[in-house]
Amino acid sequence: MSNAHHRKKQPVLVRQQLLDVAARLAASEGMAAVTLDAVSAASSVSKGGLLHHFPTKNALLDALFESLLEKFDADIEELMRGDPLPQGRFTRAYVRAVSGLRDRPDDSRSWTQVTIALLAEPRLRLRWRRWVQVRAEEYVGTDSSLDAQLVRFAADGLWFADTLESHDIDGVLRRDLIDRLIELTGK
Repeated sequence: MSNAHHRKKQPVLVRQQLLDVAARLAASEGMAAVTLDAVSAASSVSKGGLLHHFPTKNALLDALFESLLEKFDADIEELMRGDPLPQGRFTRAYVRAVSGLRDRPDDSRSWTQVTIALLAEPRLRLRWRRWVQVRAEEYVGTDSSLDAQLVRFAADGLWFADTLESHDIDGVLRRDLIDRLIELTGK
């Protein structure tokens, strides 16, 4: 009889372990490296165990995207709780969450790969579009001004520049840009 029959099953922990491994593989080697075989081997979870949680590579990638979105939402919610001004609160939190990704290398690398995958995967783009639409509807009373929308577009541009590493923005300039975006949210 194998040890698997004696081991206590912890499906939530195993699922999270698989997502963590997939995120690490995506960050270090790119999305193409996130195969079911690679995730199974790197996590020491049998392929059958992996398939129990994620029957396809697309299911694994969708879950990885969802996991990152949940962390992103949690960051935004925490930032909003610390902001006493209702007008523009979501937009300020969005700017800070987006700009803060660069300061968290593991999250940043994972988001870099997922952002690149967004460009190629229609189902991920649709999921992101839904996320954006839900937030726009939720915060229509406080974050629907032209300036708030402009600020979120600018934050997306900063995110894309960080993803591509296309601009050399020193710390002072970056802080000034973010401060100016935050300032615009109060209008």
